[in-house]
Amino acid sequence: MRRRTFLTGLGALGTMGLVGCGSKSGDEYTADPGSLQVYSAQHENLTKAWAEAFTKATGIKVQVRKGSDSSMGHQIVEEGSGSPADVFLTENSPAMTLVERNKLLAPIEDATRAQVPAGLTPSSKAWISIAARSTVLVYNPSKLADAELPKSLLDLQKPEWKDRWACAPGGADFQAIVAGMLAGQGAQKTKDWLDGLKNNARPLQNNIATMKSVNAGEIPCGVIYHYYWYRDQAGTKEGSGNTKLHYFKHQDPGAFVSLSGGAVLAGAKKPDEARKFLQYITSPAGQKVLVDSQSMEYAVGIGVSSAPALPPLSTLQAPPVDPFTLNSDEVSRLMTDAGIL
Repeated sequence: MRRRTFLTGLGALGTMGLVGCGSKSGDEYTADPGSLQVYSAQHENLTKAWAEAFTKATGIKVQVRKGSDSSMGHQIVEEGSGSPADVFLTENSPAMTLVERNKLLAPIEDATRAQVPAGLTPSSKAWISIAARSTVLVYNPSKLADAELPKSLLDLQKPEWKDRWACAPGGADFQAIVAGMLAGQGAQKTKDWLDGLKNNARPLQNNIATMKSVNAGEIPCGVIYHYYWYRDQAGTKEGSGNTKLHYFKHQDPGAFVSLSGGAVLAGAKKPDEARKFLQYITSPAGQKVLVDSQSMEYAVGIGVSSAPALPPLSTLQAPPVDPFTLNSDEVSRLMTDAGIL
């Protein structure tokens, strides 16, 4: 019954269609040969803001095909060298490494890579980070006192946390967190933690549902990415007003910082325009577009400050994980073996 609960709650997540900006969900995507083709798993409002600002700055038209990290990454792999995509943007890096391992990416120019700190780019140089998001624990202080907060994300596998935390294991965001744990802690510790998750956690559809459940007092705490909370706090606070955030820090797996990626496809029909696009969105001007979009994701460009409400990225004490090493296929296997997917 427990396994059925996980599958029922998550089944709809793998069916997201791929649509172009301005088209209705389910419409067949037709690439405009006169436009730069951007396959994007990033948030639609941010991608649109980047595309419009880039077109205004350069005169180059952009068409966006929208999808989730997993569906878009597999779409590009399936299309292979004949993909219409010129640029690929992700929310998390495992989808990017999937495409990279299939040898479908062109190297990023040194001048573009120089716009982002060396610690926020993969060792392979095949793609570049364009934004970042931090893992956090959202908690309801009326249900969980500060003194009771877990010292580590790994603590949530212990029996005392049964039915006391929530997460969205079917989403690319959470699977990136697991990928970070796998890279930093190894397969056995990750497997043990996933077994604990299966026994202890309440599976929900996404980060927002997790945050709202904690806010409503339905569950004491949940694992999410930071920006969902900060966006709600900047608005009505309807989904977060009763909650606080806990940062694990100390290079804990729960302090994992996920990098959104940008890449040029090796088979790009407009390679020069694609390189200009990545150079623009990682430039000070492009990173300011990110900040002004109110996405509350972290800017990663050198010399660009993120939204003032966010604790500085440098203070989060994230574990040192090379994003090139994150393996989405192995994560899927481990989570399936644990009965979570």
